[in-house]
Amino acid sequence: MRKLKKWVLAATRPLALTVAFCGASVFTSCSSNDDNPAPQPSLNVAEKIVGKWMVAELDGKPCPTNLKTVVSFVSPTKAYGSISDIYSMTWNVEVATDVIINGNRVTMFAEEDEHTTHELGVTITSITDKDMLLSSDWKVYVDGQSIHQEIYGQERWVRVTSNYKNAIIGTWEGRSTSAENTEFDDGENHRWEYMADGTFHYYVKVDGQWQMSNDDFSEYFVDGNLLCTRWKNTGIDNDEHREWWEIASIKDGVMKWTALRMREDGSTYTATFEMVKVN
Repeated sequence: MRKLKKWVLAATRPLALTVAFCGASVFTSCSSNDDNPAPQPSLNVAEKIVGKWMVAELDGKPCPTNLKTVVSFVSPTKAYGSISDIYSMTWNVEVATDVIINGNRVTMFAEEDEHTTHELGVTITSITDKDMLLSSDWKVYVDGQSIHQEIYGQERWVRVTSNYKNAIIGTWEGRSTSAENTEFDDGENHRWEYMADGTFHYYVKVDGQWQMSNDDFSEYFVDGNLLCTRWKNTGIDNDEHREWWEIASIKDGVMKWTALRMREDGSTYTATFEMVKVN
């Protein structure tokens, strides 16, 4: 299934919301069942869904931060999705998609090109001010003919009320505060300078002086409290790297991050980071 998902996601790089939902569902079950979910009692979805949402659980288990996506419904007919997906190298920031709501059924459409259309259908079984439970199915059409379908298990999404997009701008210095270091952390103090244009500079201390990393590119986005970064160190043999965090808080010049990481054996641990703003 994972190989299939890699191929499918690569084919949908220009899309935001379709890739966002499917990217978050990499580790959920899927099938080719054509049956539609049974109708559910009306939950006033069109009214309650407006706002910003982030995936929290997949099939009853906490979703690793690396798989999280953010979807913002600005109205019952328009939504925006953000995702950084490592399997397809997708990087979509608040990209628009059209929405149709029919009772508890939410359908989103995106056109990949003049021949290919993606349809993501979401059936919501519960929605409150704080979270919603849903199942989804994804269809791909070429010239009006269905060529692919996948059905996913239950997902839980939580409403995001914080948005740190502007608060993160500036220079910050800090280090890991968790017992287990993440992939790109060495336990030492470093600096990050976040610019308003979506780029950032990374600094290490060499002989007592802060030295900026020599990168081909270094970019980030914040949507709600989800922080996604990608960078590539200068050099032919260097690969692009990505890292995901959830911003727990930014207050009084202190920023705290948290992330649920997954080890190769499937077990998980929580990573934390803390930094202070540098004037």
